[in-house]
Amino acid sequence: MGDEGRRRRASDERASGERASDERAEPAAHESRAAEPAGPAARQYRAAELADAAGITPRTLRFYRERKLLPPPRREGRIAWYGPSHLARLRTIAALLERGHTLGGIAELISAFECGRDVGELLGLAGAAISVPWQEEAAVRLTPAELADRFAGEVTPENLTASLDMGYLGVDGDEIVHVSRRLLDASTALVRHGVPLAAVLAAGREVRAHADALAGTFTELIRTHVLPGLRPGEPATAAALTELRSIAKTVMDAEITMALDRRVRTEPAVWLGAHGAAGEPGPARPG
Repeated sequence: MGDEGRRRRASDERASGERASDERAEPAAHESRAAEPAGPAARQYRAAELADAAGITPRTLRFYRERKLLPPPRREGRIAWYGPSHLARLRTIAALLERGHTLGGIAELISAFECGRDVGELLGLAGAAISVPWQEEAAVRLTPAELADRFAGEVTPENLTASLDMGYLGVDGDEIVHVSRRLLDASTALVRHGVPLAAVLAAGREVRAHADALAGTFTELIRTHVLPGLRPGEPATAAALTELRSIAKTVMDAEITMALDRRVRTEPAVWLGAHGAAGEPGPARPG
């Protein structure tokens, strides 16, 4: 028998041994399935079935379980049942591996997501955007793989924890919920221009503090000078508050725009001049 034949035989014997081991741990498929939940929405898998559905081997599935990349199965006696969430987790792992993530890194991400679930629920973010009057921000649902694609190399446990703590992210099952598409797109663009995600999040904290202060200025104006003359529940009151909110947004947007314009007119020239001075002999050239 040639080398190739011996290798094939050895591989078949290993696979046979793995199947026998699985069958000893979990009764074979011909046994009664009376305990298996009915209905397509409640599809349950034995270990071999789950591995087949995910496109991996039973040995790989056991390895993932040992590395705690999968949550424990539901057990009924000697039978271990896996559900749709286990299959979704395996597909997420496969997608992250294809994008160059290591198993160690994936384990850290999963740990951060699972810890973040409690943070998200505490913040009231799990499953949906914050529900408040006049809410205009559209929430975005992402898989872990999609989030990793947006911020290549930047989705660390530290950044995830910061995002959860700030209320940007919530966790809903195997999905991540970002509370604002505009903020998500802006963060993605900043990272694409070379700003580290950690710096983006730090700036976000500072911007939020200033935004809260500005909002406080306007709400104090309304509370002091407008609310005493309004009657709760009347259509005119709701219309007045909506108009005042729009005015406040206009003022803040105009002031921020003018402040950015002032900075853009002066600071880039200073930066570029300093860069020229560092790279060339002699005094920096104007502009």
